[in-house]
Amino acid sequence: MANLFQHFHVNSPNVTYTDEYIISDYLYDATPEVTVKGNSINVQPVQKKYTFRTERDVGKVGMLLVGLGGNNGTTVAGTIIANQLGLEWNKRSKSYKANYYGSLTQASTIRIGACEGRDIFVPFNKILPMVNPNDLVVGGWDINSADLAKAMKRADVFDHHLQAQLEPHMAKIQPMPSVYEPDFIAANQEARANNVIKGNKAACLAQLRADIKNFKQKHSLKRVIVLWTANTERFADIIPGVNDTADNLLKAIENSHPEVSPSTLFAVASILEGSVFINGSPQNTFVPGCVELAEKNNVYIAGDDFKSGQTKMKSVLVDFLVGAGIKPLAITSYNHLGNNDGKNLSAPKQFRSKEISKSNVVDDMVESNQIIYGHNEHPDHTVVIKYVPTVGDSKRALDEYVSEILMGGTNTISMHNTCEDSLLAAPLILDLVILADLMCRITYKTDGFETFQPFHPVLSILSYLLKAPLVPEGTPVVNALFRQRACLENVFRACVGLAPENHMLLEHKTKQYLKDAVDGAKAAGH
Repeated sequence: MANLFQHFHVNSPNVTYTDEYIISDYLYDATPEVTVKGNSINVQPVQKKYTFRTERDVGKVGMLLVGLGGNNGTTVAGTIIANQLGLEWNKRSKSYKANYYGSLTQASTIRIGACEGRDIFVPFNKILPMVNPNDLVVGGWDINSADLAKAMKRADVFDHHLQAQLEPHMAKIQPMPSVYEPDFIAANQEARANNVIKGNKAACLAQLRADIKNFKQKHSLKRVIVLWTANTERFADIIPGVNDTADNLLKAIENSHPEVSPSTLFAVASILEGSVFINGSPQNTFVPGCVELAEKNNVYIAGDDFKSGQTKMKSVLVDFLVGAGIKPLAITSYNHLGNNDGKNLSAPKQFRSKEISKSNVVDDMVESNQIIYGHNEHPDHTVVIKYVPTVGDSKRALDEYVSEILMGGTNTISMHNTCEDSLLAAPLILDLVILADLMCRITYKTDGFETFQPFHPVLSILSYLLKAPLVPEGTPVVNALFRQRACLENVFRACVGLAPENHMLLEHKTKQYLKDAVDGAKAAGH
């Protein structure tokens, strides 16, 4: 039976624990260098030494949500308060207690080794020092002025008994005025927009920067993470001279250019204030000028679009099929939902943003197997989203996967998935903030580096949680879910001097090991 432990310490000459840092010298087996000549491939293994340094002091961390009064925002805030207070409530005959189920950092484990034939696991959040979600300071913006108690009732995600307990605490949280650009979101959102910043885009940017700065000072925060969980926007046009470079983007904001979206304004404000910005919606917030600005200022950004329900299943199932040599021919995804996100997505331009993020999640898996897929061959992939108010936040997702199998046969898999939308997304928001904060405390050195450096400003390590992962230019996009989780886990293992989890278990598959195990058991009298 597997055991779960809360604390562990790595005893290795390659790992040093100080009061301030965990320092690990790590020999990395990099991606082999491959040369291709005709039909021949030559592979050259590559090893590189890294030194990782992780700051142990977490400090006080703030989380600013854009769309604080929406379904996701109220669910996140309410979940944190419920866990802080240890709330319990009844749902029919069953009693529930506040938890963080669905959170990678709070509710999953990492195998770190074995003891006397038993696997030993530690919670994910114990491998390196991470902020406790109960300690996050929550704030944010919303285009609607309702306090979070009213917004929570409007969202209707939590059970009534829980809402009643949360109400006096949620009523104390008031969203700051947000940026409203009717051209970027559906017209059906206009009635909600009674809490907006006045003035042109330069004025909006100045106000957002002041909001971030004041929030940080007011709460004596070490770091602020800003995350977009507001309405899906239409895609912004990439226009030379407007949003193609950092300087052009800043100039376009000064000139209040109509093609600068609200989400890009928030991203720019965060970058200029040195705060990580994460985009949880599918639009192209990170236009080229925004990415360049993040690189110039060495501030982390990550996106796009939370990967919570149907898309997560798709990235698992297609990876399985292609990995098994089965050829998906058609993937049809149908959704209907009744929350405000669904209402906004009923507009064609906003739906198109979501369609793009949902449709690209199988590309890397298809490209990985040229035995079953020819040049430029790709499965048919259709995504449909409909707004049905009756189902509220309980999204229905129906998928059909049609695949070619042996000798011209066909295999069809149909799946129905009821996704409690915000209850799946809220843990991802917490994970993104917690992991982004951790990445701000990890630096590294390698050959030719005199000082410790941060990672690349585009935090592709967070791809496990995002359906359209933003990656640095020239970096392959990975959508396969298990590869994404392995990346996260193994980077953190490297930071404490542990080898990657390779699942080979050679010590259990050799005759000598089995002989030693039997001899040991006999000697122990078993």
